[in-house]
Amino acid sequence: MPREPQTFEKAITASDFSSDDYCGTTYAAKLLGLSVATVQSLVEKGEIEAWKTLGGHRRLSLRAINAYLQKNSPQRAQVDADPRNRLRVLVVEDDEATCELYKAHFEEWDMAVDCSFMPSALEALMDIASMRPDLLITDLNMPGVDGMEMLRALKRNQQLLAMQILVISGLPRESITERGGLPPNSYFLEKPINFDWLHGYVTALLVANRKWR
Repeated sequence: MPREPQTFEKAITASDFSSDDYCGTTYAAKLLGLSVATVQSLVEKGEIEAWKTLGGHRRLSLRAINAYLQKNSPQRAQVDADPRNRLRVLVVEDDEATCELYKAHFEEWDMAVDCSFMPSALEALMDIASMRPDLLITDLNMPGVDGMEMLRALKRNQQLLAMQILVISGLPRESITERGGLPPNSYFLEKPINFDWLHGYVTALLVANRKWR
């Protein structure tokens, strides 16, 4: 019988829980060599352990992914679960076309990057503490809770002090300053997105993550 992934509450309160041991659906599909839809189906059937965040986003167990590979594709290499060898990235962007651009470039770069996407700052605030990304890429102008409000809230979270923040926005710098400015550990990049620069930036973070974490 198909079963739903375990709840966020059960996962996050487990004595051995570590967000380092989980990845997003897109990254899991890349590791397994399957489509995202197929991975979601495997989760729903209970063949790969997963849990849902408060915002409804699936996180999949790397241990369970390895078990599935060993059983069904023993010729494929086992997944390296060491968090130092991958970069967790959260992109908060409400424009669907821009999200598709991000996805296309991250797929083309073929790096060890576990990238998750959220369409609103509110969803990001609900899930970011459990996902603990190494890098947050965010727009500022979003409906409801905007990026500025989100960043102000994140500054108060001690668990996220090491997280790098990259703000990519079409807002003029003067407008950002008038609204209180950005956190000191953030970097600002104007739209349109310079993906060549972003590729270099993510590569440097991935190297630093392996060296220092």
